[in-house]
Amino acid sequence: MYDFHDLVTSETVLADVSAGTRKALFAHIASVAQDAAGVDPKLVADRMADREKLGTTAFGGGIAIPHARIDCPDSVFGIFVRLDRPIDFAAVDELPVDLIFALFSPLDAGSDHLKALARVSRALRDAAFRAKLRGAGSADALYALLSGVEARDAA
Repeated sequence: MYDFHDLVTSETVLADVSAGTRKALFAHIASVAQDAAGVDPKLVADRMADREKLGTTAFGGGIAIPHARIDCPDSVFGIFVRLDRPIDFAAVDELPVDLIFALFSPLDAGSDHLKALARVSRALRDAAFRAKLRGAGSADALYALLSGVEARDAA
């Protein structure tokens, strides 16, 4: 259905993460970004927080796509988090958020950053896809859905 194999790895797809606030969530995501891409976790958390100050990256339906341009590897990469309990994200529909797809792009990524944001946004606006993500039993199952291999794994 959707294929984000170019944005996530099995190490950057997390299920049932506990984070009571956006700040705690951003710190967790930043730690994963450090492990996955060798980036400075404080910088990552700060850039995500700075972006949120411009306006929430939660667009309704329990979804948020925090994003930042950082000094990172050559291409856009993502970290997907499903929270164990939704948190307030100041979403437009006032619903708490439980599905987060954080995107990070090199400073000079330009249109690649915007294209990745559009792809992720389109997928996460799909109610059936969101339901599958919420119903997945593990991080491995989430990764299969996000990387487009759920059909192969179901066989």
